[in-house]
Amino acid sequence: MPSANTRSEIQNTRTAAKQPPAAPAMKVSAEAKNEQHVQTEEEGPAARIRGGCIPCPFKALEPVRLQTGFKSQKQLVSPKNLVGRLPSDLHLIILSHLPVHDFPAYALCSHATSALAYDDSIWQKRWNALGVGKNGFGATLDDVEAHQKGQVAASRAAAPPTIPVDDDFGDFATVDVLQPKPDEMGDFVGGFDALAATAKPLQVPLAFAPALKDTFRNKFIRAHNLLKPLLRHLSSPPHLILSQFGSVASPSLRSQAKLFHLLALFLSEAIRPVKKYDVLALALRSAMDRFDASLLSAFDVADGKGDEVTMKEAAESSWELWDGAGDWEMGKVWAEKREIFYQHGWKPLDNITKNGLDFTPMDEFMSQILAAVSEHGARAVRIFPPPAQVLIAFADRIANEVVGEYITSLLERAREVSTAMFLQATAACFRVSWKMVDTLMVAAQEREDSEITRTKAEDVIYRMFEVNMDEYLDEEVEYLKLVFDSICKSWDRQMAEKATSNSTTRFLSAHNPAQVKRNVLTSFTNVLLLPVTIVPRTVNAVGGALITGGSAAVQGIAMLNPQRWAGGTGGVAGGAADGGAYSKNFEKEGNGSMLFEADVDDDEEENDRKTVATFTSDSKYHSSNVTSVLKIGKDPDTVTANQLDLLLSLDVALELIHADREALKRVEAFAGYPGHYGHRVRDTIEELFILMLQTLGERHVTKGFAQATERMTEYKPAEHEETTSVAPLVQFFELVHLGDMIQSMVQVYFDKELAPHIDKTDFLNAVVREKKRFENALDESVAGGLNAGTDVLMNQVEHIILTQTKPREYYPPEDAPLDLGPTKACTKAINCLEKHCKLLKGSTSKEVLEVFYQEIGIRLIAILQKHIKRQIISLNGGFQVIADLNTYHAFISSLKVQAIASDFSHLKMLGHVYVVEDAKDLAQIVRDVTRYGGAYRPEDIYEFIQRRSDWKKIEKVVDKTMYNLSFKEDCIIC
Repeated sequence: MPSANTRSEIQNTRTAAKQPPAAPAMKVSAEAKNEQHVQTEEEGPAARIRGGCIPCPFKALEPVRLQTGFKSQKQLVSPKNLVGRLPSDLHLIILSHLPVHDFPAYALCSHATSALAYDDSIWQKRWNALGVGKNGFGATLDDVEAHQKGQVAASRAAAPPTIPVDDDFGDFATVDVLQPKPDEMGDFVGGFDALAATAKPLQVPLAFAPALKDTFRNKFIRAHNLLKPLLRHLSSPPHLILSQFGSVASPSLRSQAKLFHLLALFLSEAIRPVKKYDVLALALRSAMDRFDASLLSAFDVADGKGDEVTMKEAAESSWELWDGAGDWEMGKVWAEKREIFYQHGWKPLDNITKNGLDFTPMDEFMSQILAAVSEHGARAVRIFPPPAQVLIAFADRIANEVVGEYITSLLERAREVSTAMFLQATAACFRVSWKMVDTLMVAAQEREDSEITRTKAEDVIYRMFEVNMDEYLDEEVEYLKLVFDSICKSWDRQMAEKATSNSTTRFLSAHNPAQVKRNVLTSFTNVLLLPVTIVPRTVNAVGGALITGGSAAVQGIAMLNPQRWAGGTGGVAGGAADGGAYSKNFEKEGNGSMLFEADVDDDEEENDRKTVATFTSDSKYHSSNVTSVLKIGKDPDTVTANQLDLLLSLDVALELIHADREALKRVEAFAGYPGHYGHRVRDTIEELFILMLQTLGERHVTKGFAQATERMTEYKPAEHEETTSVAPLVQFFELVHLGDMIQSMVQVYFDKELAPHIDKTDFLNAVVREKKRFENALDESVAGGLNAGTDVLMNQVEHIILTQTKPREYYPPEDAPLDLGPTKACTKAINCLEKHCKLLKGSTSKEVLEVFYQEIGIRLIAILQKHIKRQIISLNGGFQVIADLNTYHAFISSLKVQAIASDFSHLKMLGHVYVVEDAKDLAQIVRDVTRYGGAYRPEDIYEFIQRRSDWKKIEKVVDKTMYNLSFKEDCIIC
């Protein structure tokens, strides 16, 4: 009991707190007065009265307002938000980081700090740190409360009776130490209430006012008061701690684990309920480790018995104790005891046979792996808590320690055999390993809340295969370069040896070249839609294709046989050296069947001119060897080694596309890779297609067109007078058809295989840009060849006109009968032009075709004008000129190019100058420039009329009429 002196000191302290402070000394400097005045200004009138400040005769100058938005410190800080000299927000920040055991000391500083201690936001942070709602600790707190109430009732029953005595302690005498009030904090019983009872209440903001019972502060105080008495048990040894805590909560393992978890959060850095919380936390962790060891022992016993109920309770209790550091011991130990990790006898090298790869042994191996994953994975999902993700961890270990080692041994051996086998084995191993994903998803269905997504299951395989990805992607690109180089060198070698082929023009001699192209593209599209076998099996390869028929035109291309690509083994496209070739002995084998039949007319069927594409089986066939043999016609002399259409080959294009497609399909198996390797896979897919375009364009298409253009320039029409056909141009037109066919196949391949992996509308994409460059290079090659071809064609036409025109074709004898039909030279020239113009239809774009026709028309006009100026034309011959010009005009009109059609109509009108007898009328026709649409000047027409046979007779009259000249009247000869 306090003494009388002590009580008097307390009373004096309370009395002094109510008295105002003494006035400050009068002798102060002017600066101090001003400063003191400013301070009292900021603290308000009440503060000035309490401080006893003497009014100062001088007032401090206000600072100059430099900006319209400027506010003084006096305006920024409101006295209502200040606690002492600091803003209340700063106090709240300090309280949010203050340990709980320091709260009473902070609150006893003043009434304002006491009010701040009631702010619910600082208690919400600590309540959330306990995780009562998140972890389901409500029942645990109720168990502890029930236990403590039982202890209080027992202690009151055992305490001696007491008599209430009235003393002078006021509010301190009514405290129940054994059961404090709900809003009191442990050792500081009654501290806050006693302070509030003796102090004058302040006008605190609404946010700081004491809240109702359901505040976070009251919830935390309840939890604090329930858990703090349990901390005294932590001073005992770990084995005694377990026995003492066993009587606090329910006897179940899960309830005890939750109590340990709750105490661990209570002693965390976020709450710090007592000063030596860190020491107590270490003692608690030791007890939790000992308890976890007992749970592991119980789990092992239950695992041996197959008791999943006990296993599940022990696992969930152990997960409750885990602090998140390192691997969870129980899940790790369970996985290590699975017998799948200790089985031996698998032989990865059995997948490599003399004939290549055969993944039958790996299928048997994976069937055992999938069975283990299905059995143990389903149990893991049932017994372990979902957040533990034991199924994923178990699958990771199987993938890395069992499947990964198997695959590594297989790939190392395949790498030693050949790069082609390594690439195919890599893609096949990934595809077979992918079966684990579906098995994991089936196992995850054992529990609705398993938290196993397909993404997590796929990541298991992706993580396992990452060690192989760098080498695989690099090798895929390098190997494809070698394949392309081998294909191109093989073709160059054939061209250098001038190897003849049994093929002749395939499109131009067809009855309907457009239909042939449609059939080819349809078959090519069907080929691209066929699935590619990634996992090798024991199958019989097929191959071989050729076209049979009589002397009729070819209407199908047998090289587009889907059977030739179906059973690929992923080898190098080589040629006959690979042991793969097409069978030529159809009659002997007799095992062919129809692939597609091109459309033919009934007349051709009656004449036995049907074209059928067939295929035969060849056990020696190599899938990448697409060397075809085309057998057309019966005359081997029709083929020459200098044919321009042999400079391009659909076979080479198909080989390149097929090799690229094989590589693309292998890489596509990894298209779903996330992260860094996902970007690398997509880049590799684009790089493979770009390599194919570059090789096909630069080393085959552009090169072939360049050689064809060069050979066309060497053609001399005088050496081929016996025919009106320009052989190099005809062959070049066939070459244009082949180039168009190749471009169409590239477009189909792009749409079917590449479009799903890129954005076709992104003009900055590398694939889109390279494809556009390939198309532009092809167009430029065709344009350059057509330019040279036009020269050759028009030279041939000019040669025909010169050689086939008779000396007096346009100056016939007077008694000769008049034939108004075209001349032989005109007819042959037009036949030559018509034949070659028709050949180009359907092989190039409409724009290129119009330019070609326009160029022919322009050059033909020049040839005809030059030809007319060479002739001597009589009146009767003028009618022959008009007949020829009408024939040329009709031919040009059939081309439907308006620009040159009008020019030829003007040229046709020019023929009338040779049938006008009267010289004055002729002169008027010459002067009438509107007659020819402005295409010819009078001077130009004057040159043409000079070729008249009677020009010497009419010259003077024409000149006088045209120019008003008279040599007798206007000219004086000196």
